[in-house]
Amino acid sequence: MPSNLPRFKAAACHTSSVFLDAAKSAEKACDLIAEAASNGASLVAFPESFIPGFPVWAALQAPIMSHGFFRALSAQALRLDSPELTKIRMAAKRHGVVVSVGFTEGTVASLGCIWNSNLLIGQDGSVLNHHRKLVPTFYEKLVWAAGDARGLRVAETPVGRVGMLICGENTNPLARYSLMAQGEQVHISTYPPIWPTRPSNEKGGYDLRKAIEIRAGAHSFEAKCFNIVSSACVDVGMRDALGQANPAMLDMIEGTPHAVSMILDPTGQIISDVLSEGEGIAYAEIDVAHCVEPKQFHDVVGYYNRFDVFSLTIDRSQRDPAVFIEADGSDLADASAQPPHREMVRPVAAELERSVAN
Repeated sequence: MPSNLPRFKAAACHTSSVFLDAAKSAEKACDLIAEAASNGASLVAFPESFIPGFPVWAALQAPIMSHGFFRALSAQALRLDSPELTKIRMAAKRHGVVVSVGFTEGTVASLGCIWNSNLLIGQDGSVLNHHRKLVPTFYEKLVWAAGDARGLRVAETPVGRVGMLICGENTNPLARYSLMAQGEQVHISTYPPIWPTRPSNEKGGYDLRKAIEIRAGAHSFEAKCFNIVSSACVDVGMRDALGQANPAMLDMIEGTPHAVSMILDPTGQIISDVLSEGEGIAYAEIDVAHCVEPKQFHDVVGYYNRFDVFSLTIDRSQRDPAVFIEADGSDLADASAQPPHREMVRPVAAELERSVAN
């Protein structure tokens, strides 16, 4: 057991994207990283699909009306070596902070296959983890493809062992348990600005704020870890884009519950400001040593379990569209696959860092 567990300040950004503009959203992320770092933060989290924005139109109008939005989103989808993500990685290195950022990911294998992804970036600008949302939720299936388990990993960082899940994945007990079983100490949860399921004038619509509060408290309490919750918010740019395409969409989102950003401790208590309506950054001081005492009561990956009764196997193999067998007999995965591991992306990062330095 380490005697000196990390202490640091975390920052949960409650912010809007520059809607459907990846370059400007990345610039905004860099500005917020600088602001959070100047206020002493060592970890900065951004919302789900922050770059280039959440495809809320999929909830608000028929799929046959949304081809233009899908083309626009696909055109702004990023690969890991994109200039936009490189800029954010360099900002993380420049300010010496760990950064989590959500983005829509593309691939050279298909112009129309995109994923809801999240990148965890180290203090040196390296990629620590690359996660694709396992199952797009409800109408998100009209936009994003299902991911694989390559990113169900906990990364060792100077601020502790960090794991991350996207939106509804925080409802999946097995996905959450897979991170707990890797010694997760700091969990990052990311969410969209709104999540409509009914017209706002009907009863029974999904209360995203309430859902986040339940999920975040549950995971903090069950994992005995800190939970950094970063959600997006609706801004004028998103409203204008939706309203110009279909004014009825504005009526649909009127009154829809907004998301919330906050930070919780290992008992499930909120230890930061709670942000919902306007943009801002929620901060909290974190002492990872506070994860220890609650483990005496319930340690579901230790003595508060029955491993002779329950077992869980996670297949983290990378799912590529094809494997090509070369003349020399070697097996090469599809060249369009995105490199998921730190050591595979470091050569690219090193070259980019040299060019920045020069």
